[in-house]
Amino acid sequence: MPALPLLAPAPIAVQASFDELGSPLRETVFVVVDLETTGGSPQSCEITEIGAVKVCGGEVLGEFQTLVNPGAAIPPFIAVLTGITDSMVARSPRLDTALPAFLEFSRGAVLVAHNAPFDLGFLKAGCERLGLAWPSPDTVDTARLARRVLTRDEAPNCKLSTLARLFRATTTPTHRALADARATVDVLHGLIARLGGLGVHSLDELRTFSAQVSPQQRRKRHLADGLPALPGVYLFRDRTGRVLYVGKSTNLRGRVRQYFTASEQRTRMAEMVGLAEQVDPVVCSTPLEAEVRELRLIAEHSPRYNRRSKRPDKALWVKLTVEAFPRLSAVRAVLDDGALYLGPFPSARTADLVIAAVHEALPLRQCTKRLSPRRPSGACVLAELRRCGAPCLGAEEGESVEAYAAHALAYRDAVTQDPSAVVSALTSRIAALAADERFEDAAAHRDRLTAFVRAVARLQRLSSLTSVPELVAARPTPDLGWEVSVVRSGRLVAAGTIPRGAHPAPYVDALLATAETVLPGPGPLPCATAEEVECVLRWLELPGTRLVRLDGTWSSPAFGAGGRRQLLDAAQQARGSASPFDDSRGLRPVARPARSFG
Repeated sequence: MPALPLLAPAPIAVQASFDELGSPLRETVFVVVDLETTGGSPQSCEITEIGAVKVCGGEVLGEFQTLVNPGAAIPPFIAVLTGITDSMVARSPRLDTALPAFLEFSRGAVLVAHNAPFDLGFLKAGCERLGLAWPSPDTVDTARLARRVLTRDEAPNCKLSTLARLFRATTTPTHRALADARATVDVLHGLIARLGGLGVHSLDELRTFSAQVSPQQRRKRHLADGLPALPGVYLFRDRTGRVLYVGKSTNLRGRVRQYFTASEQRTRMAEMVGLAEQVDPVVCSTPLEAEVRELRLIAEHSPRYNRRSKRPDKALWVKLTVEAFPRLSAVRAVLDDGALYLGPFPSARTADLVIAAVHEALPLRQCTKRLSPRRPSGACVLAELRRCGAPCLGAEEGESVEAYAAHALAYRDAVTQDPSAVVSALTSRIAALAADERFEDAAAHRDRLTAFVRAVARLQRLSSLTSVPELVAARPTPDLGWEVSVVRSGRLVAAGTIPRGAHPAPYVDALLATAETVLPGPGPLPCATAEEVECVLRWLELPGTRLVRLDGTWSSPAFGAGGRRQLLDAAQQARGSASPFDDSRGLRPVARPARSFG
């Protein structure tokens, strides 16, 4: 794969106190909650007390405690266990007052509980009875974490009282909600300290720490140690060097570490990690470059554990053949033969649906034999059904070359400009079938029409970019710089960044001079796959993306329509005057020499 040159040196990552992935635990707000209830079933029992402690970075931010009037007598054994009696809760608020107050206290935080299914089950049931929306917060179960972290020698069981003694909690659990919540806070902090030695430093790693990753796989975490915390593509390889999996990320080191800490829950990924012996990084200057490189590397190596984008060369096209009496044919190769190609299609079924839709609307011949206008032949049953103009019979009995050419021209117009002819014909057919209560046949025609319309819309969308010989676009980065992309015939040929305050012209000129040279091939995708062109289109349509330079002519009517045409016209009129990099943030080009780059 030709290299995409970098416009400017990649930014230097600043390493924090520990390797961070996702939301760092030290910045995560936890609300540790404990409930006392009248029994063990959320459906038949009620909450009698709610206690919670809000913590962040090891500091207590606040506490919440309230008794709750259950509206029924508290069973004697519960009163003995918790010390909460009927007289204590007689003047306490009911659940419709206490629960909304707790939800407000815990808003936006991660809920932590010891044996979380019990406490969360009562909270969810209470919300359901009161008609409140359950906020579905992230949750952590300290009992489950303890079973994964501690050995039998350290703790014979994972009861809260046992763990409180092990981690020397400052509060002793007493089966009262606030006291138990305070003890759980100390247990949580003790477990997080243990997990830090296993490489768990973020919320994502904490909540997904489970038995799905074996100790052998977790020990392979060292494969991520040498990776940079920069955007790019990573390749997992086995001991023979064969590529097992290709992925992309804005933080290579952080993303790869997830595979060794159970953040990745897919079973096939666990199998892949078991085979991996090496991870190779490909640092990219922009997220778009990383996305494009990923697609190209997957197509190049066809990794066994990647499911998408592996064989773009196997895609199907619907071709309008070049002959005296053209017909539609499903092919895999796009040739430089002047034919009209529609696609690509991921499966033969979708291509067949499109062909069937066209045949319903236009009398293109469906036979596969080669016809000559000078040598008439026998007609097939489709001519008798008036589904074909029977050009095989010759001009005297069937359609002439000129008459048949009108059908081919109608199809060409439907694909490249306006599909109304096909849409109206199938819509009328669907309405007639529905009126006759032939709903299954109507549904079949609906599927054909849907496949055709989607294929035409996608082709016109892709052609809007592939018909442009060259364009340069830029969009602002969070650090007030710019990421720049050079696209030729729909292919990303160069990507780079411009530092904040730098004059853009030298960088853009250097990027153009070192961009990949492309030789457009035949068909609507002359230089890149459909997925790559769609990646570039999505990037161009992001808010804030600006057209910097534009060369060539716009040949696709789809691209020149509406606001997009106005945008391009405005950009061409402004060329040579105001810089497209000027914006409301006060960022202006500054006279400064360009940096050298390699």
